[in-house]
Amino acid sequence: MRHVAVIGGGIVGLAVAAELASRGSRVTVLEKERTWGAHQTGHNSNVVHAGLYYKPRSLKARMSVAGNASMVAFAREHGVPVDVCGKLVVAASDDELPRLHDLAARAEANGVPAKLISAAEAREYEPEVSCVAALRVESTAIIDYPAVCAALVGLLAEHDLRLQSPALAIRSVAGGVEVATPQGVVKADALVNCAGLHSDRVARLAGLTPSARIVPFRGEYFELRRTSLVRGLIYPVPDPTLPFLGVHLTRMLDGSVHCGPNAVLALRREGYRWSDVSTADVLDVARFPGTWRLARKYARTGVEEVLRSLSRKRFAASLARLVPAVREDDLVRAEAGVRAQAMLPDGSLVDDFLIETAPRQVHVLNAPSPAATGALEIAKHVTDGLISSLE
Repeated sequence: MRHVAVIGGGIVGLAVAAELASRGSRVTVLEKERTWGAHQTGHNSNVVHAGLYYKPRSLKARMSVAGNASMVAFAREHGVPVDVCGKLVVAASDDELPRLHDLAARAEANGVPAKLISAAEAREYEPEVSCVAALRVESTAIIDYPAVCAALVGLLAEHDLRLQSPALAIRSVAGGVEVATPQGVVKADALVNCAGLHSDRVARLAGLTPSARIVPFRGEYFELRRTSLVRGLIYPVPDPTLPFLGVHLTRMLDGSVHCGPNAVLALRREGYRWSDVSTADVLDVARFPGTWRLARKYARTGVEEVLRSLSRKRFAASLARLVPAVREDDLVRAEAGVRAQAMLPDGSLVDDFLIETAPRQVHVLNAPSPAATGALEIAKHVTDGLISSLE
């Protein structure tokens, strides 16, 4: 029986641990926080993505499409709340129509059930929406990802699960790895790094020189007072020249409606507010040449995102392009999230999941959205690679 140490107790780390356990491995999971899924998993919009945005045949495309089915099935099997409600991606003006048609073609290439509909048909789903056309995506769902984590923890009840156990040092030894923690040294046959916001640092602890650096982007959310304005999920057509999807409206399982996120550089790896500042993290970002190259490329967009972060009026105006009835006083500040985005030295954001390996080690270095959707599929992929390397 192999013993594998998994660093990181978010949904990806727990899914990897459960997959390893299902194949006969003994697992130790090391999580530095007091709770499971404390960061990206517990601070997102809880959407089970369909897989339409991603480059065909990429890891994101394959694992999102397959993950949509496997995550919904897992939720139903384990009593986790889930609602396959579908969503609308809307073209707010005629100049967005070509991008909407390109998105429909990509959905078809990825095997995602989606259809182009008229503005009148879109209003049958969302009476308050404003658009010239829309893409209806049937398989998008809303779920409770922290509850998924709880179910995965339940599957690992016979294994070694350790909260408040950060990895302090890692070294390769004959036949395995050793991970130093505040509670002592964990000796294992292999290591999987699913540390999210700290995945590049964990990789360096293990002796790797990762190809990318994690740069944290905070996504800020509001809740909508008049929840009757939105029935399901309303997304804008993404701009392919920009790195993120844009603000959208999402009805949650409890009936609340989340609005956002925007995207601003976080001043701390776990910086959920402007006041969350780490000098070490800021210097880490500032010293990385990719940061400045990205800033030059997206200078105008970055300024607009910061202004929207500071102005409820601007945030409401972005939402009103989709739902004109939204007003500034409809918005109530909600909890933010931080996206662990991997960046290359040339300033480009890593577009796909990034997984790097070393002897007896697998490092998941870029797993932002749709990683929660594809967590069970990422777990299979990682486990397949790790087991084959040990045989």
